[in-house]
Amino acid sequence: MLIEITALALGIIIGTLTGLFPGIHINLVIVFLSTLLSYNLGIPILSLIIFIVSLSVTHTFLDFIPGIFLGCPDEDTALSVLPGHQMLKEGKGYEAIIHTLKGCLTGLLISIILTPVFIFLLPKFYELIKQSMFLILAITSLFLIISDENKFLAFIIFMFSGFLGIASMNLPIQQPLLPLLTGLFGCSTLITSISKKVEIPKQEISKPFSRKNFKTILASVFVSPLCSFLPGIGSNQAAIISYEILRKIEKQDFLFLIGSINTIIMSLSFVTLYAINKARTGSAVFIGQLTPLSPKILLIILSTILASGILASFSTLFFAKIFAKHITKFSYAKISIIVLLFIFALVLIISKPLGILVLFSSTLLGLTAIQFNVRRTQLMGCLILPAIFFVF
Repeated sequence: MLIEITALALGIIIGTLTGLFPGIHINLVIVFLSTLLSYNLGIPILSLIIFIVSLSVTHTFLDFIPGIFLGCPDEDTALSVLPGHQMLKEGKGYEAIIHTLKGCLTGLLISIILTPVFIFLLPKFYELIKQSMFLILAITSLFLIISDENKFLAFIIFMFSGFLGIASMNLPIQQPLLPLLTGLFGCSTLITSISKKVEIPKQEISKPFSRKNFKTILASVFVSPLCSFLPGIGSNQAAIISYEILRKIEKQDFLFLIGSINTIIMSLSFVTLYAINKARTGSAVFIGQLTPLSPKILLIILSTILASGILASFSTLFFAKIFAKHITKFSYAKISIIVLLFIFALVLIISKPLGILVLFSSTLLGLTAIQFNVRRTQLMGCLILPAIFFVF
């Protein structure tokens, strides 16, 4: 029992670190673990499973902090930069994190409730729903483009980002989404902030006004389960689909939505692995390679999800307060430059010179969208278009 509790604690600690450091993704830890396991260190499989699950869930809670406060998103939080950065400039960065946290906790509850339904229905409807994925992605793309004021420019930006995504994923680059999404959403935001000499006001640290999120909860329940087992659709695409279903929603609700979707997709990816033996996240792939899931192991995974999510919420509040209190003590321009240099070094180390080329290209495209006032959700074409080609 002690070794399992240790695995849970280590997963939460490492997940907190990967969440707080810009550009560090769960998959990097998984690659490192896979390398270690090749040396046959004799680590119990159950302890490894608990470690990976707790790390993964904790990461989904914490990784909104660098995305919102530093403008440096992770793969699953790219869209949070847009409304999150707006709230940061209004002195409400801490509130933005609270909304994502509420979404994550709600997603945690939804995941547990949906698990028995998922286990019962998914094997029966998987093939039927899978055949509709091309239609789902095509409708999403169409809605995305026609909802923009400048439809022609929106189409151009969407297609360029799509082709950039296809090129990036077919180049010999490790972690191609790191330079791709960081450039499109992170570096472009940071450079714009520097050029406009954005000053971050003193951040309010208070309990935000309680909001009714019934519509966003329903959208999460409807869309997220699909994205947890359909290949090519992740949390960002799920957020876009939900956004188009809900139409006009406040930025606070959008942050709640992304938090909820992230947690649901991560949690249900393990249930999907159990129900139909399909893995849609790096964490689920790793666990699937370790052992087949039995009902007992699934129950342990669900308990780990719940425990690590609750504990991660306290870590999120703690570090969000630290960021909110201290970010105004430094020049935001200098912080932005330091983060840009850090991103450059990280991409060079992980993705090599080709990754720098992708980072440069994606940053230019992100800046172009900002310059021509095209909604930056069009940049999600970098993931949607490759997914369409994949299923076609």
